[in-house]
Amino acid sequence: MSKIQSQSLYLISRFFIIIFTALLFIVAGAMAKDMETAKPEDVGISSERLARLDKFAQELIDNKKTGGIVMLIARRGKIVYHKAFGFADVESGTKLTTDYLFRLYSMTKPITSVALLTLYEQGKFKLTDPLEIYIPAFKDVKVFESFDNNGKMILVEPKRKITIQDVFRHTAGFSYGDGEGPVEKAYQEAGVDYNKLESLTELVDKLAKLPLLYHPGEKWVYSFAHDVQAYLVEYFSGMPFDKYCAETIFKPLGMKDTVFGIPSEYISRYTTNYGPAKEGGDIVAIDNPMGTSEYAFHTRHPFGGSSLSSTAMDYLKFGQMLVNGGELDGVRILGKKTVELMTSNHLPKEIPEISTPEGGSQGYGLGVGYVFNIAAFGNLGSVGSFTWGGSATTAVMMDPKEDMVSLFFTQYTPADFDINSKFGTLVYQAIVK
Repeated sequence: MSKIQSQSLYLISRFFIIIFTALLFIVAGAMAKDMETAKPEDVGISSERLARLDKFAQELIDNKKTGGIVMLIARRGKIVYHKAFGFADVESGTKLTTDYLFRLYSMTKPITSVALLTLYEQGKFKLTDPLEIYIPAFKDVKVFESFDNNGKMILVEPKRKITIQDVFRHTAGFSYGDGEGPVEKAYQEAGVDYNKLESLTELVDKLAKLPLLYHPGEKWVYSFAHDVQAYLVEYFSGMPFDKYCAETIFKPLGMKDTVFGIPSEYISRYTTNYGPAKEGGDIVAIDNPMGTSEYAFHTRHPFGGSSLSSTAMDYLKFGQMLVNGGELDGVRILGKKTVELMTSNHLPKEIPEISTPEGGSQGYGLGVGYVFNIAAFGNLGSVGSFTWGGSATTAVMMDPKEDMVSLFFTQYTPADFDINSKFGTLVYQAIVK
């Protein structure tokens, strides 16, 4: 090889090395970093008052209200509190640490809504579009009215079409099928149950054949609506729902520990889920990832209303992105105006408010509860803050006014909303500036 050829090869190789290095920097720059920590006083929070959270958590564990707890608070973009208490698994004595994963259950819902809103921003649909445009099976849906003399359901035409906005805000007429009424029993007979469904397509196909519980827009009923959202994510993106969430939300935000179900490689970092003892006494394990786990089903079968698992640190990144107006560390997931739309009160005039599990009232946005009146909410907080929780007693509070995100993660089913309410009080009472 001549000297000229050698120099040419060297220059070419150097060129590709420079290009490759630049691409690495571009990729790294397109991923949010871990948030910094700060002393509480540096961001207007009292350390002395914050210490009340320690006592609160330890008393819950000592009184056998739950097995282990992780709490995390960030204000003005800085983490001021991130602690773990108790056990990941009580029986084995495995200590809980802050990097453990928790079953999110309904805290999946805000993430599903954000995924669909990224497609809304691309002009794929309008909120006012009838759902049947994109899922024709809903064109012939009927509403349950009553029974005839023979005990047969009387079904009537809906007063108006289901819109995508209805699907976002739980006003479509769907149910979760977990009650004793005739529509709920129809859900049960059709097998509309997370642990019996193989896919979002199967869920939507069955849902479209069932009667609506009420006329669209006339009630707010918690339901499979977010799973219809997840189906729409697949419809508009052409990608599986879980893959779209990973590529559009998790990877850009650096949410490396946010997964569907309980993947085998994460089992050692999962907490055991507990419930009340059947005859009083200590809590009992109801879902142990080291044994047979019902939640593991969602690793292969992801849904939009429930199925994600995550760490408090990962969910903080998602929450801070929304508090920041759709952006974190230069990574933009949604536009500012889209976040404003998502976190506004979307309840129609027929439904002025919804009851909170804690006994107060709030509005509802596009996948999140919305605080429109502090007195009505019945707890400390801010007008304009938004929140949601999961059925294993997990909760997130996102407050743009205070530039604060607070997370309470434990694993106890059914959700203990009294715990969530007290956590909110203890977080806000620590703010002094």
